[in-house]
Amino acid sequence: MASPKSSSENVVVTVNVHAAKDLLCSGYRYLDVRTGEEFNKSHIENALNVPYMFITPQAGKVVNPEFIDQVTAVCSKDDQIVVGCNSGGRSLRACVELLNAGFKHVKNMGGGYSEWVDNGFAEGDKPAAELKTSCKFRP
Repeated sequence: MASPKSSSENVVVTVNVHAAKDLLCSGYRYLDVRTGEEFNKSHIENALNVPYMFITPQAGKVVNPEFIDQVTAVCSKDDQIVVGCNSGGRSLRACVELLNAGFKHVKNMGGGYSEWVDNGFAEGDKPAAELKTSCKFRP
């Protein structure tokens, strides 16, 4: 399956959690696009949280209409950013939007925070099951 492309033909680059960790250690910022509830349960140290989607009683799953504006408020379009969610789906779509909005150095973290936890990268002594959330955004 080919990587999704943005309308400006920028290809989203997806990296595994090991490469993402290396990028974060080299100065990349981590943008967590999970919901506030997911983020508050556990997250990568120094992560920024801007939800890409919400679940609403009226409409179900909806894209955050202020996503780009909210990211622009905390990140420059020249920042080096690793984008992650719970499993990699929302973050992939968020990367497409960010590239289309002119962000230049964006990478998707494949496997998301669940994979990060499974690889033992989460800080603290809580069991993995307590750190991870079930993904409410999958069909």
